[in-house]
Amino acid sequence: MKKSYKIEVDCANCANKMEEAAKNTAGVKDASVNFMMLKMKVEFEEGQDPDSVMKEVLKKCKKVEDDCEIYL
Repeated sequence: MKKSYKIEVDCANCANKMEEAAKNTAGVKDASVNFMMLKMKVEFEEGQDPDSVMKEVLKKCKKVEDDCEIYL
């Protein structure tokens, strides 16, 4: 399952780090961040609950940039 989320991030470098953090989260098959569009696309592994996985993604992204936001 693929979903798209609106994000709030201040710089392209941080967006790249958020993408890597999302990709390295359990339950995420693939992720991409488009800094210009302020969007994050996430493909979830089979049988995963997107809401609980995205809570973990947000925690990891907050470590990259503490004032970033992902609108679930």
